[in-house]
Amino acid sequence: MRKVLFYLILWSGLCPLCVSGFAQQGGTSQKIKSPITREYIYPTRVVWQKGEVAHAEQLSEKGIGQASLNNSNIVILKSKNSDTASILLDFGKELHGALEIITGMWPAPNRARTIRVRFGESVSEAMAELGEHGSTNDHAMRDFNLMLPWLGKAQTGESGFRFVRIDLLDKDAVLQLKEVRAISTYRDIPYLGSFKSSDERLNKIWETGAYTVHLNMQDYLWDGIKRDRLVWVGDLHPEVSTVNTVFGYNEVVPKSLDLARNTTPLPGWMSGISTYSMWWIILHYDWYMQHGNLSYLKEQKDYLQGLLKQIVSKVHDGKEKMDGHRFLDWPSSKDTVAIHAGLQAMTIWSLEKGAELSLIIGDDETAALCKETVSRLRSVIPSHNNSKQAAALLALTGILDPQTAYNDVLSAGGAKNFSTFYGYYMLEAMAKAGKYQEALEIISTYWGAMLDLGATTFWEDFNMDWLQNAGRIDEITPPGKVDIHAAYGDYCYVGHRHSFCHGWASGPTVWLSQHVLGIQLAGPGGKTFRVKPNLGNLSFAEGTYPTSLGPIYVKHTKNNKGKVISIVKAPKGIRILK
Repeated sequence: MRKVLFYLILWSGLCPLCVSGFAQQGGTSQKIKSPITREYIYPTRVVWQKGEVAHAEQLSEKGIGQASLNNSNIVILKSKNSDTASILLDFGKELHGALEIITGMWPAPNRARTIRVRFGESVSEAMAELGEHGSTNDHAMRDFNLMLPWLGKAQTGESGFRFVRIDLLDKDAVLQLKEVRAISTYRDIPYLGSFKSSDERLNKIWETGAYTVHLNMQDYLWDGIKRDRLVWVGDLHPEVSTVNTVFGYNEVVPKSLDLARNTTPLPGWMSGISTYSMWWIILHYDWYMQHGNLSYLKEQKDYLQGLLKQIVSKVHDGKEKMDGHRFLDWPSSKDTVAIHAGLQAMTIWSLEKGAELSLIIGDDETAALCKETVSRLRSVIPSHNNSKQAAALLALTGILDPQTAYNDVLSAGGAKNFSTFYGYYMLEAMAKAGKYQEALEIISTYWGAMLDLGATTFWEDFNMDWLQNAGRIDEITPPGKVDIHAAYGDYCYVGHRHSFCHGWASGPTVWLSQHVLGIQLAGPGGKTFRVKPNLGNLSFAEGTYPTSLGPIYVKHTKNNKGKVISIVKAPKGIRILK
């Protein structure tokens, strides 16, 4: 037997010693266990069908995931000449993953069938031709042909989607489908944070923000699951805040922060954007305050020191003079005056947090340099140019009085000119001005409007003007209505290229937990908190907030005199300040 094996190895052309070592190592030299779980999800409904299609409703039934010789519960698509049979399926909610198709035994000849698959975050996107209204295959394949075996199964690649259109491309052919199911891929982690109040709309908004970020917690913490599927550091700030609020510690955060550092040697800016490198500093401050991992923070010392000195070098006469791409968020991209004001505030914010981090790791020299530079920056008061983005940052960094920022800028038009990313900082500035009820109304109006249009995750961008005569994203746009996914978008997100699951839009989830439940971190290491609820017009609010020692639970109820009665329960080792 040994001789036979030896000659087989020689015949294969492999070195016997190499094969022996390969076998001893289990067939591979390196293994990485995926943190991602797979789950099968079946369609909830057939949205549309065309041509000769029979029994399509059966695709909503839970199957066995296996081709079968009894060929039961079969959906039949028939093409005649150039008449294509097609179906459009709805999986009920946005998800990240792939598609698995299980086939039956169509009549001879039993050769493979060719189908076209189109993913969509909206019905409109799934129905569009490639290139139409911004429909692309950028970052993930969402429009492609696929060969299906007779009596077998096939899987696609991954993307972000809710809707799938399938067209039978072969002429004069029959296709039998036994099952069409999504392979949802996600981190199987518990929701340790929670929020419930007397306003069901706010409850749904909190949950949707949490779910949006959860979907983006793939191998790394992405900005979007359809586009761009990348680690954008600015996007990470609201996302990481949501991770801390909902899931607590998760390794995807340091893994993503390290990726940004390792792929951006100085003097480069992360993603080519100076503010994104500033967000990296602020993120490390927030992460240390929340989790208190000093050894991890010390790993950043050399890069942090170099980055802080690089930022300082771009300050002249008390003004920021940042190079690279000068960016806050998309809606403010054309306002150079507001961008300067925002960059001035971001420079102060990042250097102040950088000074604190430097002191923690024993770098007194860099801390002093940061503080001296901040002093010079604060001597200059830039114009916000009536930009809500700029006014919010100026208020949060103490350059502009928060009440003035609210009265003069943030209150103008209510939710008009809010944005999905910087809307979080606008809400934070409103809280600093004591405008809690007004902020709740903005959350309900602005983020709630996406839910009203059929969204199950929050979008890369949204404008209140888009609501006029808009159709829902979960139906074929009726005549006379505006196809909101195809018609709108700008910059890099025109039409269907627009991401409808974008983690930077999750700010209300964090805001509701921090300001309505009132649970806020009050010391480094995630062991000291204060609880100061702000219910506005709500009659009650309750929920949990994760810590390393277990969740904090709070319940706040208004009595018949309007006084808020609070119950606070914290795990042993967690201190709640009075």
